[in-house]
Amino acid sequence: MWGASTCLSRASVLAAFVSSPRVTVRPISSTSQLAAMNYLLKYDYIPDVLKKRGPYREGHLGLAKDLIAQGKCLSGGPTGVPGEEVPTGALFVFTDLAAAEQFVEQDPYVSNGIV
Repeated sequence: MWGASTCLSRASVLAAFVSSPRVTVRPISSTSQLAAMNYLLKYDYIPDVLKKRGPYREGHLGLAKDLIAQGKCLSGGPTGVPGEEVPTGALFVFTDLAAAEQFVEQDPYVSNGIV
């Protein structure tokens, strides 16, 4: 799902943008000289995510699908320990910082404490 890329260790502009320490955005670049800069958004979910995400999941997935349709989100999905059913977080790849910020601003998982 994720191609070879290098995470740059630059501080996230988003860190001051949201109140949760569970959200991280870092610029990434492909090893190809012709590739554009993209932004990786990393979420860390609360331990009981499966119990609490229900009312917000449709809005979360819908927002991701909208940004994918607009070409602003390139990929995304849950992360976790192999073999475990409960996701520990999620990763998304955005084409620009503004799209990543928009996702965090509008994501019901963030505003309702899932992240």
